[in-house]
Order: sequence, then structure tokens, then C-alpha cells
Amino acid sequence: MSDIDNIADRTGAGIALAYRSGEAGPVAVTECLLARIEAAKEDRAFISVTPERALAEAKAAEERYRAGRPLSPLDGVPVAWKDLLDVAGTRTTAGSILYKDGPVKDTDATCVANATAAGMVTLGKLNMTEFAYSGLGLNPHFGTAYNPVDRTTPRAPGGSSSGSGVAVASRLAPIAAGTDTGGSVRIPASYNGVVGYKTSSGRIDKTGLIPLSRTFDTIGPLARSVEDCILADMVMRGAVMSPVRRADLGGLVLLAPTRVVLDDADPHVVENFERSLLELEALGAKVRREPFAPLEAAIRLTAEHGPPIAAEAYTEYHEIADGEDGKRIDRRVLFRMLGGKRMTARDVVTIQRRRAELIAEATAILDGALLVMPTTPITAPEIAPLEADDDVFHKTNLLTLRNTTPANILDMCGVAMPNGRDDKGLPTSILVSAPWGEDERLLGAALAIEPVVG
Repeated sequence: MSDIDNIADRTGAGIALAYRSGEAGPVAVTECLLARIEAAKEDRAFISVTPERALAEAKAAEERYRAGRPLSPLDGVPVAWKDLLDVAGTRTTAGSILYKDGPVKDTDATCVANATAAGMVTLGKLNMTEFAYSGLGLNPHFGTAYNPVDRTTPRAPGGSSSGSGVAVASRLAPIAAGTDTGGSVRIPASYNGVVGYKTSSGRIDKTGLIPLSRTFDTIGPLARSVEDCILADMVMRGAVMSPVRRADLGGLVLLAPTRVVLDDADPHVVENFERSLLELEALGAKVRREPFAPLEAAIRLTAEHGPPIAAEAYTEYHEIADGEDGKRIDRRVLFRMLGGKRMTARDVVTIQRRRAELIAEATAILDGALLVMPTTPITAPEIAPLEADDDVFHKTNLLTLRNTTPANILDMCGVAMPNGRDDKGLPTSILVSAPWGEDERLLGAALAIEPVVG
């Protein structure tokens, strides 16, 4: 492996350090990653690549470093965007055959523009579940992005930000942007063995994002470190600094639910989770092992009245779902959208009212603690059984989403971090969550937790 390959394998912060030290320049790193993307095009992580833009941005960053005037801590660092976000000069497909030949966008989404203003280098647009509506990441139109954790048996990359997780894990991009409506950043982070940060709702501007659920959609980064997620969040918001400070493990209180989150879990997921808690306790963190009623209530609410995301998804795409174009989209996505059609006005209003109560209850019960659980109860499942049987697909999808979706209903932010491997070498993941708006406290805790569990 060449020196530039070694540098391109580093975290975004590590790559920027190489720029500042003169070890490498943005153009060489960008050219290296573009060559990797071309060589790995059969892995289907990218829907479109933007080499001209990337090289122009890299050259501009290189001039700034020569002049000693980088724009930000991520100036010149490559990034790739989920194909749900507008990037000028490209189509935004939302992973759908219906939008494959849509209009080329004239402007960047706000978060893309902010990152560009901070000097980040756009590599292209990433694969995803059609309309961002599945936790497994399969796509029949552009092909399913190849999860690199197992090169012998094709496995689900996690969704809906499948290409984002794959691109980071495959070393095609140090940082990728995804969206999370019910787990779509945290699940691909789990299945690909990378870090994923679900931001609080409204933290990152959604202008230029094709919606699935305007209430629950959030934008967040996937990367190979918590530090990179902090820096990416900063630049995507247009901020020039971050107030995040590494937490003291001895001051952390973690609430580990004793019901639901470990049900039907893979034994290795449970083993690695319990080991992580013991290691954190040994270093001074306090772990509260107790039921967490709001999480259980959120799951019951969905079971009784239907998923609130489905109601919004059907409202957003009812003309497609009810028309001839519905026959052209992924049948599994259509099935979930039509679930929203069957919900009544009473279902929707009941969910809205009860959700507000549960958010307040969750914050009160946590009382400064952070919620901790396995990100997904299982490791990346094999694709073949999911494609062969829709009942297996839907059952596996629900299990995959089981631990992450309640946090969206409870309006929480969360960080998913790798915390080991199973007996097949597949990654497991731990999810740490906090109430809405407590992102800086959460990220500071994640900085302290990451080296212990990883």
C-alpha cells in the first residue's frame, strides 16, 4: 500500500492533519479516492460521482493550505452525500427509478453548501433505500450497495443510508452524510462497523432534502470516529467551532433498559453489549439497569395505531402509491407506504398527543442519564433470504429498526459506535442516546465511550 493510500485510509481529522503537516495534499488524496470509487463501482456504493467538482475543490483547498489559510478543520477532506440531498450539477434520485432521469439540480442543499463553504470536497452521491423507507438497505433499481464486512456472503448494508455506511467502511470516503427517520444513520453504522450520529430534529437545515417524514427526518454524518462526526456536524450546520468537550467517564450515568431491547438479540450482540457496560463501569461510569417505560410505550403506540412515519410517507407520496407509478417502485417500500393509508385521523392525532407526553416522560426518567442499548439486535443479515421471501424481509426489517425507531418517536439524538465482532467477524454496535437538544453533551460522552468499547 502506498503512502497516499495509507493517508486516504485515515479519519477525516487525520487526513486534515496530513494536509497541515505537509505530508500530503488534498489533490492526491482526492485522486486516490476517486480511483478507489471507480475500481469499486460494482459494489454500488455510489449512484453518481462528481470528479470534476471534487478535483476543482481539492485544488482550491491545496492552494489555501499552501497559503496557510485553511477554511476549517475539514478543509480539503472528501465527503459523499446520500442521494436524497441536492448537489448542484447532479440529479437527486432518492434511490428511485422514478427520479433517475429527473432534472439536474442548480443549487446545493443547505448542508452541502455549508460543507462546501468549509472547504470539504464533494465526491458524489450515495446509494440508498428507495425513498429512504427501509432499515435493511436493499435497492432493486440501482442495485444493493455491497456491505464490505463479508466478501463471501452478500449481507444487508443497513438502510436507508446504505451507500453512506458502505462508502465509509470501504474506505471510499472518510465521511458521508446520511439521513435518519427511524434509524437510517445508526443502522448502516451498525451493520458496516462505523460511527453514525443521529442529530436532534432541526439541528441541521433540511432545505434541499427530499422528505420521507417532515416530522422525523434528520440529517447526520457517518464516519470512522466520533471526532469526525463532531466536525462534520459542525460544518454541515455552518458553524465555525464546536462546544463539544470530552466527558469524564466517572461522571456518566447510563440507563440500560432491562426489557425489549435485548429480545430476540443475537447472543454475540448481547455479549458485546454487556462487556461494554462492564468496561465502562470499571472506569467509573454508573449504569442503571432498569425498565424504560417510554420506550416500551412508544413501541405499543406504533403497534396499536400504526407507524407515524407511514402516515407521513403516504401523505408525501400518495399520488405515486395510488397511481400507476406505484407499480414501478420497490414493492416492499410500497407495502410500508400503504400502511399509512390505512391509518385513521384518530390514529394520527392519538400518536401526536401521546408522543408529546412520552417525550416529557423520557426526559424526566433519564434525569441526566444517557440511554444505552445495542444499536441493532442482530448483525448484518444475509441478503438472499430477504430477497426470497417478503415476509422474512418485513420481519427482519422490523427487528432491525426495533431499537432505533423509538428514539425518533421520543425525539432523541444518538450516536452508534462499533463495540466488537461476532463469531463470523461481523460488527456489533452500541447506541448512546440523549434527549432532544442535548447533542453536545451526547457527543462529549461518545468521545469518552468510544475508546473503551471499541
